[in-house]
Amino acid sequence: MSEPTPTPAAEPDFLPARRWNVVWVVPFLALLIGGWMIFQHLSSQGPRARVGFETAESITAGKTDVRCRSVKVGIVKTVKLQDDLKSVLITIELDPDYESLLRKGTQFWVVKARVSSGEISGLGTLLAGTYIELDPGPNTGIQINDFAGLETPPATNSNVPGRRLTLTADEAGSLLAGSPIYYRGLEVGRIENRKLDEGGKIVTYDAFIQQEFSMQVKENTRFWNASGIDINAGADGFKIRTPSLQAMISGGATFGVPEGITPGKPAQDGANFKLFTDEDAANGSAFNPTMKFLMLFNQSVRGLERGAPVEFRGIPIGRVAEISLNYLDEASDSRIPVLVDIDPSLLQTKTREEISKPDFIFLRSCVQLGLRGSLKTGNLLTGALFVDLDYYPQAPVADLGKMNDLTVMPTVSSGFAQLEAKITAILDKLQALPLDDAMKKILAVADDAGGALKEIQTTAASARQTLEDPEFRKLPQELRTTLGALEKSVASVGPDGAIQGDLLRTLDELRAALRTMKLLADNIDKKPNSLIFGRDSSGNPVPKSPSGSR
Repeated sequence: MSEPTPTPAAEPDFLPARRWNVVWVVPFLALLIGGWMIFQHLSSQGPRARVGFETAESITAGKTDVRCRSVKVGIVKTVKLQDDLKSVLITIELDPDYESLLRKGTQFWVVKARVSSGEISGLGTLLAGTYIELDPGPNTGIQINDFAGLETPPATNSNVPGRRLTLTADEAGSLLAGSPIYYRGLEVGRIENRKLDEGGKIVTYDAFIQQEFSMQVKENTRFWNASGIDINAGADGFKIRTPSLQAMISGGATFGVPEGITPGKPAQDGANFKLFTDEDAANGSAFNPTMKFLMLFNQSVRGLERGAPVEFRGIPIGRVAEISLNYLDEASDSRIPVLVDIDPSLLQTKTREEISKPDFIFLRSCVQLGLRGSLKTGNLLTGALFVDLDYYPQAPVADLGKMNDLTVMPTVSSGFAQLEAKITAILDKLQALPLDDAMKKILAVADDAGGALKEIQTTAASARQTLEDPEFRKLPQELRTTLGALEKSVASVGPDGAIQGDLLRTLDELRAALRTMKLLADNIDKKPNSLIFGRDSSGNPVPKSPSGSR
């Protein structure tokens, strides 16, 4: 059999390819839409910032808003722990229109319900929920994205006009963030924040003064702590200061310009001031000592402290700078050196000019007139002493001295030391008296007195024995009987008694006898011989012859 012949393959028809197809429109449109969506997504994203907080309490990613002046400007995107596990890092996203808010000085804090000793805030968040408040920094700040969040909100926002100051102190005391600042009893500002410096030695406060009172803060203004009750007992006596009730609870500060100091120009924003512990320390900061004197006292200085006042007849003119034995040249010197600082500005203008002359000419003349330094008691309860300058005309002659390049002011003993010296002198005089002989005489007199006392005791015993004798007890009755009889006798002598009548008759007879005797005397006087010849019987008297006929 023969094989069949194969049929030849068909030749394909080749057509020219088409360069454009409607199908390609779909992926192209999808690509354009996707790119537009990506662009829209990227362009709709706002700037992001990273804020660190200690905890993420009440903060939820995607829900917690970020607000500025109560206007929503962003939202929290993520919340995660920091690498050190001691804090959290919150990423927030702001709307594109608010990108300029992320600059240096911007502050973030969580707004929630807070209750403190000074105030209650954030109650609105109990219903609306917690949010993060943004306080933009100054317009001149540079653009940044990393911030440290505040754990407590600042006392005042940066948009509130006023004066912002910095106060520094050695100790924090009772001042807290939010504590009020007073001026003449009015609340004019607040403490915004407090922190410890990097060296750990100075406490720094951020203070805010309201705009209407900002001009009261001058270059020479002094700030001091006005918290709690201040009780001070020193050489100036007892001092008690009580601030307002709010200052006692939450603390407070006050300010003013010390008397006698030029206030100066208004303080600039951001100025630094020292915060003093109390008003006395603030006023004392104006003290400018330019003169130093050394005083050597021959008495105990117990009760005299550094900073004690130096007064001239009650007017403060300086302070005690130091009490040290190092100023003595010789170890055998028993005097106590006291270095004092004098502020000439506290003296009269004329005195201030004179005392500044070289070689202390004016002061030397004052010393020659009796100017001396002495220690006096300023407080009897605490025993605090102060240095007093006064004139003592009776003081020994003295002059200014020199010791270790310091001018030495002469001193006198006074107060208890002077009293002690007088008592010692009295005791010395008593010791010089012949007390032994006097005591012997006193003992001898005492012995004699003892004998006399024994005799008195014996006499008293005898008298007591006599009084206790039964016969002596009958004596009053016998005396009464005798007095009765005497009374009867006296009654018989009285005007109505018999004796009285007898006496009258006897007196009459005695008068008659006296008359007879008088007649007899007259007869004898007239005729002395009548005693011999008898009386003349005729009753006619013989007339007398004249005296000239004899």
